[in-house]
Amino acid sequence: MKQKFTSVTVLAIVLLCLSLTSIGQGIGLVDVRYAEQLITVGGSDADIPGFTSAAIQIAVDAVKTRGGGTVKLNPGTYDVTGPVRLSDNITLKGSGKSSLLKKCNGFKTSYIIDADWGMMKAVVKDASGFKKGMGIQLFDDAHNQGWDVTTAVITDITNNVIYFDNGTVYDYVAELNGVVSNGCSIIEAVNAQNVKISDLLIEGNKATNDYINGCRGGGVYIHKSKNCLVENVQVNEFNGDSFSLQVTENITLKGCEASYGDGLGFHPGTGSDRPIVENCISHHNKGDGLYLCWRVQNGVFRNNTIYANLDNGISIGHKDTDNIFENNRVYENANHGVLFRNENEQNAGHRNTFTGNTIENNGTVKESAGFYVGGETHDIVIKNNTIRSTGKGNQKTAIIVGKKSSKVTAGGNTISGSKDIIYEKK
Repeated sequence: MKQKFTSVTVLAIVLLCLSLTSIGQGIGLVDVRYAEQLITVGGSDADIPGFTSAAIQIAVDAVKTRGGGTVKLNPGTYDVTGPVRLSDNITLKGSGKSSLLKKCNGFKTSYIIDADWGMMKAVVKDASGFKKGMGIQLFDDAHNQGWDVTTAVITDITNNVIYFDNGTVYDYVAELNGVVSNGCSIIEAVNAQNVKISDLLIEGNKATNDYINGCRGGGVYIHKSKNCLVENVQVNEFNGDSFSLQVTENITLKGCEASYGDGLGFHPGTGSDRPIVENCISHHNKGDGLYLCWRVQNGVFRNNTIYANLDNGISIGHKDTDNIFENNRVYENANHGVLFRNENEQNAGHRNTFTGNTIENNGTVKESAGFYVGGETHDIVIKNNTIRSTGKGNQKTAIIVGKKSSKVTAGGNTISGSKDIIYEKK
């Protein structure tokens, strides 16, 4: 039997909805025929009828009051103005690709006054394209990459002053082209555990939205979280990384697809331990198909298909150690099939194992290798893979071992159409 909410919780749902309606979100009142641990969103038969990110957030906040539950999205197109923020023990489940979360059109403006460190407001030139509940990012020319960018949600607007819920992480200077943009994640889990996201489609509307870097956002963004599952979710045309995991433990991505994004396809990084990425597809992204950033360790990457990305198929680098790659197909990417980036011995991606993979026809833009082991990387195992060139691309060498790399074990591989292995001269 499903557990019922108390009358206090029902009242909280109604008050939340009334509040959002009063600020012009237009989601309507909650139809409280019953309010259970499972809350449905979207359409006249749903507990919450709206087709907006605000409607979804009302449902999420309601199940949060009971320590968790499931928010079920009915078929329909949901207008996303701000990130859907998930908390502990919450499942967000769609109805397959018929549950479409589409990012609203982009808007940005400049500062009139500097936005100093720790501020939770900004005085801007034009606030007309913003509204309460909208996700934003703040940056300037000196601080527009990585963790230097501030992300937040707007809490209030008065004339040309916008207020938001997160203090700025740097001093942003108006004279350095300080900008507030409504680029934001679509779904995020921050400081959360036991979250599940499944069975939905995200459209990033990249043509009208500003880029947001993967340290601070993504189509699906998981940060400082653990024991989460993302399953059967497709992120298409997001202006940034499709899936970004930052400072995480035990995150599983299964049956997901990253396509036509302007960043990386899948981006586990910044100390993400024990990730699993399996049965996923990454294609036609502007960056690498699968990018292991800093300190991605003890991961398993298997049965994935990575193709037609505009950089490397798989990229491995800073302290990305002790990972297993098995039964992946990596083909027709612009650069290398698999790249070990240039890191010194203390920081290189050691002890990674590749077995049963098919690496073929990469180098569609320039001459490449199936595997390029760069930096002072050591203890790499490349066994029982198929590495081939059939005339497409410029994958001229199966394996290149860089002049500073060592202890690369290659055996049992089926190699055709290219040179087998080259050791760069020291």
